[in-house]
Amino acid sequence: MPGLARKVIICAAVDGLILHPLGSKKEAGQRSPPPLIRIKYGDASISHGSRDSAPDISQPNSSFEAFGIVGIVTVFRYSYLISITRRQQVAQIRGLPIYVITEVAVTPCSSQQEAADSIAKTSTALSNRAADDDDQGSTSSGDETSPDTGGIDEVGDDAVDSAVDDSWSTEASPATAAPSSIAKDVISRRGSYGRFAQRWFSRSGWVQDNKRTMGITQGVTVADPGGSGNNKASNKNVPTRFQIPDGADGSEAAISLLPKLLRTTQILFGSSRTFFFSYDYDITRSLANPKVPTTAFIPLHAHVDPNFFWNRNVIQPFIDAGIDTLALPLMQGFVGQTSFVVDRHPPQVDEDGAKESVELSNFSPPRPGSSPGSPSPEKATADMRPTEKKFDITVISRRSVKRAGLRYLRRGIDEEGNVANSVETEQILSSSDATWDPKAKVYSFVQIRGSFPLFFSQSPYSLKPVPVLQHSPDSNYAALKKHFEGLKQKYGSVQIVNLVEKHGVEAPIAELYEKSIERLNEEAGPDGEKVGFEWFDFHSVCRGMKFENVSVLLQILGNDLERLGSSVEVDDRIETKQKGVLRTNCMDCLDRTNVCQSSFAKYMLDLQLKEEGFDMNLQKDQDNSWFNNLWADNGDAISKQYASTGAMKGDYTRTKKRNYRGALTDAGLSLTRLFNGMFNDFFLQASIDFLLGNVTPLVFEEFETNMMTKDPAVSMQNMRQQAIELCQKRVVADDTEEFIGGWTFLTPNVPDIVRSATLEEAVLLLTDVALYLCRFDWNLDKVSSFERVDLAHITKIKFGTYITSTISPTQMDEMRNVGIVIEYKPGLTDITRVNTRSLSSMSGTPKAHDSDEAAAGKEDSAVASAVAGVTGFLSRKPAVSPPRKIALKALYSQTSAADKTSKGADEPGAITRLTEIQQMLVVAAEIERLAILNQPRLAGKNPEDANLIEKGDVISLAEAKRNTTLLEQLGHSIKKLVWA
Repeated sequence: MPGLARKVIICAAVDGLILHPLGSKKEAGQRSPPPLIRIKYGDASISHGSRDSAPDISQPNSSFEAFGIVGIVTVFRYSYLISITRRQQVAQIRGLPIYVITEVAVTPCSSQQEAADSIAKTSTALSNRAADDDDQGSTSSGDETSPDTGGIDEVGDDAVDSAVDDSWSTEASPATAAPSSIAKDVISRRGSYGRFAQRWFSRSGWVQDNKRTMGITQGVTVADPGGSGNNKASNKNVPTRFQIPDGADGSEAAISLLPKLLRTTQILFGSSRTFFFSYDYDITRSLANPKVPTTAFIPLHAHVDPNFFWNRNVIQPFIDAGIDTLALPLMQGFVGQTSFVVDRHPPQVDEDGAKESVELSNFSPPRPGSSPGSPSPEKATADMRPTEKKFDITVISRRSVKRAGLRYLRRGIDEEGNVANSVETEQILSSSDATWDPKAKVYSFVQIRGSFPLFFSQSPYSLKPVPVLQHSPDSNYAALKKHFEGLKQKYGSVQIVNLVEKHGVEAPIAELYEKSIERLNEEAGPDGEKVGFEWFDFHSVCRGMKFENVSVLLQILGNDLERLGSSVEVDDRIETKQKGVLRTNCMDCLDRTNVCQSSFAKYMLDLQLKEEGFDMNLQKDQDNSWFNNLWADNGDAISKQYASTGAMKGDYTRTKKRNYRGALTDAGLSLTRLFNGMFNDFFLQASIDFLLGNVTPLVFEEFETNMMTKDPAVSMQNMRQQAIELCQKRVVADDTEEFIGGWTFLTPNVPDIVRSATLEEAVLLLTDVALYLCRFDWNLDKVSSFERVDLAHITKIKFGTYITSTISPTQMDEMRNVGIVIEYKPGLTDITRVNTRSLSSMSGTPKAHDSDEAAAGKEDSAVASAVAGVTGFLSRKPAVSPPRKIALKALYSQTSAADKTSKGADEPGAITRLTEIQQMLVVAAEIERLAILNQPRLAGKNPEDANLIEKGDVISLAEAKRNTTLLEQLGHSIKKLVWA
């Protein structure tokens, strides 16, 4: 495949940013230097540039060097280049290195002055970092890094004229390895609970004594998802304020939130340490899921699995421009690797003088104070007995971009069968000499996790919220079926491991899950492949912190694990392919799932080693801390990405022991998750959706208005169309009525009023003789009530501005906030029906509500009806019911959901959306036309005399401002302060 640029020199020219890609030393002598790339100021268009237009970069701080490009973030016409300025090598597979991003730079593409200022700040920050490391005695330079000092690449001045030699250094500096005091460690490495702090909650914030107590070693080479003290110091030098261009246009909300978006982008892609990449190895695909390239020159971005290609949207401008050398795919998740030594025939020695047969090693020598039983790799290799062998174990977790997001904001499944918190985890076992011995076997075991494949939601404002099932059973089953069809196609057979409780709040959703799988297996027929379902109540079986009882689950699934097996590769050929996959879930697919998945992985590791001739039961070291810590780090990383904290029950995963200290730690993690779920997650979720291309910049308008955003995976257009069809079937009882059309509008949640604190989305149906206002339960897909109005009784239709709130600029836009009010005189054919356990119908009366206001209104209506009846009897005139009204407000025609299939306005087949005013005028005109036809007194008049529509404000902007209380404004300001 074409080589990716190992480094990129970034500088500011007169007409745009200039990117100079640099390849590796191997490629340097094989082809001509790659051309310069220009990003034009303003529209951020990408093209090749001439070397004559390149600026002079010999001046101090006129350029900086990056290790790759993340992409371009564009909000309306303001674009920013995201580049990788620091990275850390965390593993190597077949001799090919894998890196984690530890820091990114944000460079504006608006003008030369702003770009040059930003480049100078970034260059200064990187130079200060290099100087700080030199002061600390760091021996790393260029790409030769020391994992003991964090393994972070520095940009040296001499690196501009050199290509990259991706190498691995195992030398460590005693100065950087010097232990610190407990007090100093607490101060310098304290944990941070805020998601938007410079570091996420991290194990690095714990004091060293607590690490030792919980069995956490420092030898495993992994990316710390929470950052480190060293990284924290670096953030002081990284620009955290971003200049908004003068005269900014576009959405006011999006522009006002732009600095926050850029800071969030910098943390997400950089200091969160959750994004991984490799220049030469496709980390998005497991050994069992390779993609055979059609040609030898297919670029890496076309090779990767799109489900795990996290920066596809922001790197797409480079792909469209044909700049494959800069299209570096990123994967979010976890990559960790360690080495260990096993013995075919462990010597029988006394326990006191025994030397460990299973040894934890690392890519760097042990730090001072480390266990003498864990020698360095060099020593282990030199001193190994003939019966000993050294292996590498690598864990790669891949988070899916489908239904990506945070804990309570992305739950369950979507219409396409994608589930929340979907993670594929691969454990790779290889001989340490596999890089030079192609005949050595490489083992791969893959398992997956994911949320319940059902529609449900949970409130973020509770420690243990009740799952609320959504939509009809048929809708749930259709999505579940699509989900498992996709799993079968990709992995083969599927075995479900359900870990939730069989009693309590978790039981109902699990019962529906089990019934749906039974239905799926029944439809498969006697010859079809069945989906296995094992419901293991983790909390019940492991009650009393007896997590070792997970062995019961292993006894149950042992035969299934052996049947599924693992993939085996020899000399780049798949000899054996894994026959299926375990799909594990609990409520969050985090804590209980982590414990069980690590147990499954250990079971398979023992089988793989036994095939190689090594019996793990005979090894001296039965603690296997090298394995436990690797999987605990994996669990922490996945948990931080979904719930903003490390995984619970992590002490058991690391030490296979559970005590009160671990329980107290879990209690603290629960409170931290609650805090982040209530305050920090909403904007980050909007940012993730935007960076993935699921929403447009209009999402920030939506966020400013509601302090939260809708799920873009939910197709509101499809849901509304289905609701209209369902209402038509349930509500229009007379077959002789001709159905004209159906729409969805906002309406007050209480009938017969115009101004309401809250509006709900309802369905309006129109036939040739009546209109129906249907109040719809969008969670259960049911009609909760409907009001029928005979068109002959309509007296007036008022059209105009309809503003219900003045909190945000969007809500005060008189062109977008419009509506109609339909007035009518109730008659015998005008009814309201409420969907209760038994349908009740009321003629000419408002429907019953649970609220006090509605109850009072019902009582007043009853009294008024009684008085009117008595008055009518005494005067011998029929009682006249007071006129009633239906208020409808247009939905916004432009939404934040990105339509990837839409076409530009100038393209053939483009669909023109109606504005809010056009929507309401079309509906009002159609209602007027049919109402006139149903009223003989108007049918014979001239069109001008028979006009029912009158123009006038429903609620004007001035009236809305008068009605907006100081308390409402203060409440929104506080919410904006907290959430935005």
